[in-house]
Amino acid sequence: MSIKQDKAIRPTANFPPSVWGDEFLVYNQQEEQDEAEQVIQDLKDEVKKEVLAAMNIRAEHTNLLQLVDAIQRLGITYYFEEEINKALKHIYFEYGDNWDGGRTPLWFRLMRQQGFFVSCDILKDYKDKDGAFKDSLTNDVQGMLDLYEATYMRLPSEVTLDDALVFTRARLSYIAKDPEMANNVYSTYIVEALKQPIRKRLPRLEALRYIPFYQQQLSHNESLLKLAKFGFNQLQLLHKKEISELTKWWKAFDVTNNLPYARNRLVECYFWAQGVYFEPIYSRARLFLTKVLAVATILDDTYDAYVLDYMKLAYKMFMDVYNEMEEVMAKDGESYRLNYVKDSCHKKEPISMVEYMRSYMTEAKWRNEGYTPSVEEHISVAFISCGYKFLLISSFVGMGDIIIDEPFKWVFTYPPLLRACCAVCRFQDDIVTHKEEQEREHVASGIEIYMKQSDASEEHVYDMFRKKVEDAWKEINLESLMCKDVSMPLIMRVINLARVIEVLYKYKDNFTHVDEELVKHIKSLLIEPMNT
Repeated sequence: MSIKQDKAIRPTANFPPSVWGDEFLVYNQQEEQDEAEQVIQDLKDEVKKEVLAAMNIRAEHTNLLQLVDAIQRLGITYYFEEEINKALKHIYFEYGDNWDGGRTPLWFRLMRQQGFFVSCDILKDYKDKDGAFKDSLTNDVQGMLDLYEATYMRLPSEVTLDDALVFTRARLSYIAKDPEMANNVYSTYIVEALKQPIRKRLPRLEALRYIPFYQQQLSHNESLLKLAKFGFNQLQLLHKKEISELTKWWKAFDVTNNLPYARNRLVECYFWAQGVYFEPIYSRARLFLTKVLAVATILDDTYDAYVLDYMKLAYKMFMDVYNEMEEVMAKDGESYRLNYVKDSCHKKEPISMVEYMRSYMTEAKWRNEGYTPSVEEHISVAFISCGYKFLLISSFVGMGDIIIDEPFKWVFTYPPLLRACCAVCRFQDDIVTHKEEQEREHVASGIEIYMKQSDASEEHVYDMFRKKVEDAWKEINLESLMCKDVSMPLIMRVINLARVIEVLYKYKDNFTHVDEELVKHIKSLLIEPMNT
């Protein structure tokens, strides 16, 4: 496959090549995992009994919450979804807002994560009569961590939680720097928590972080720990098989030679898709979304460079992905789902792909004409070009029986939850890519527009955008509680998309410039098994 070279001077970037080479091309079929599968099944049965038994004993409800929290953070929620739903629903209807057990911030966080709208007023008990946080809390590291993590479930205008975040962040930062804490098991844990709270952490990465910490706790559940390790390795085998299959598919396009201006980021796209759903039942969806992301990256770079000669090849790659998926879906009578992501004339509203392309053509027109858009114009186009609606619809396509027509229709209304996630993506991306894009004469970014129109410094605009990201997360929390017509598994796809952005674009553009931390993450997830 080859293409005539474009002789025009374009604002192309000198993107670094892929760091992976043929690392994932060959998948060595593992020996049968019958023994491991039996161990996992026995451990699952044992833990299920523990969860259900604790439900019926009021005095055990705090321990039940701790068990649910451990299951979730160890990355094995998919083994116990029914039991967890039943347990947390039971606790919600048993107590409402009047929880009287221990570890109140943990109760609050788990309830809100599960979609139960519990009040934060109960957390006012951590303040004294003068409104300051009680001294007793400062000596309770676990309690401080619980409260800190709970604050990231806050909604707009919840001042109590805003205050609690400022307080706990300051105290935990001090504790992490205390020389007496240097060798304490909590020290590294606190640093990681301050860097990225649970709410913004991808479940599979949280498992990698939490399993070693949990193992060091004297009170850890040995069966649960063993299950987490065996389960991690078993799922890793599936992920290895998937990335090998994808690598063979991608290699046929010879991106390095045929599209030399574009980012060759298949493995990173798989990491992205794995962040959206890592569970074994979503294998088909994960493969499809990876292909969509990989080709969308090519389209993104093509539009940014305005290299029209390459568009035919890039667009063909894109349509091949959808045609292939349509054939796969047809076997289960679900090919109609592709109508939501392909160009259909009978739709009142253009589909996401059309919007996606139109947004880039608009930016290209601005760039050619030297036009600086208004803030409103930039954000309007950027909300589309960040691709969330398009990616979300694509992520739903292969999810199996959990998906019917309604979720697709919901996405097309551009609901507040989706807009909030788009805001996280847009503003975070603007912050970390601003300088590089301006160096190659990219269309004016949101940072540039705000600086010019408000006569503000670059750092001031950065701070303002960071606040917009935090405000968007509050909206995500609110909408995840309000979307009663949308199931929690689907809501979590939206949230996980925002979480991926937190990993890839938190401090710099790690997707384009793959750093050591991301390489470490990918190796831990796809190459190195966990010691059992």
